Amino acid sequence: MLKNMQIGPENFTFEPYDFHLMGILNVTPDSFSDGGRFNQLDKALFHTEELIKSGCRIIDIGGESTRPGHTRISDAEEIERTAPIISAVKREFNVAVSVDTYKSAVAEAAMEAGCDLINDIWGLKADPALAAVIARYDAPCVLMHNRDNHNYTNLIPDIIADLNETLSLAEKAGIKKDRIILDPGIGFGKDYTQNLLTLKHLADLKAAFDYPWLLGISRKSVIGLTLDLPSEEREEGTAALNTWGLTQGMHFFRIHDAEKSRRALLMQQAVLKVGE
Repeated sequence: MLKNMQIGPENFTFEPYDFHLMGILNVTPDSFSDGGRFNQLDKALFHTEELIKSGCRIIDIGGESTRPGHTRISDAEEIERTAPIISAVKREFNVAVSVDTYKSAVAEAAMEAGCDLINDIWGLKADPALAAVIARYDAPCVLMHNRDNHNYTNLIPDIIADLNETLSLAEKAGIKKDRIILDPGIGFGKDYTQNLLTLKHLADLKAAFDYPWLLGISRKSVIGLTLDLPSEEREEGTAALNTWGLTQGMHFFRIHDAEKSRRALLMQQAVLKVGE
């Protein structure tokens, strides 16, 4: 089992152009792309098996939608949605599990249920107690760039400054550096053009921080707005941006359609690695 997963060479490699897939398992009724599809245990386990067969090494379980205009639910309801699924996935499959939450109580319940990794869309800034939970369990964590507005003076330097604030919170709480993955936060705290610019400058963000990076762009609105397509028709755009991310130094990719994403990334990887 990958319980107490190490973010390091013992389980994940970070050589140039290596990649690892994080499969999305939303157990919510209202997520923007797949709300209501997997919020029953048997359906969640079936989809988990599909994701693993398609190459996912991490299953990211979310109990509260974070789509624009979402309704916040109570800690108790989010725990009720996620903890039983986490326990069942860990019991049935040899795979790492992350919980997609920014709430300390939900994160603690998830860890007690067998979770391996905390995926925080607010970079430790929404719940002051979350960093302490992560440190106490010595849990790996994804810390995403986010803010509650689109008001940047200079986009990339401002993102770097925001992430430095996140890393300072992590250090103060005692989270070890080798437990941290960063996420540029595509679709969060950014308008359409800012999302595209962030994608354009992924290599600059990678150069600014000596950490593994996760790219979560699967079916995001930046794709829909560019191609004028609904969420269920954004797989080509997702593949294009994932392969771009691989060229820019991203190592983890959070995805809905694991098989198509894996094929696209493998093709790009072959080109990047040939002749090395």
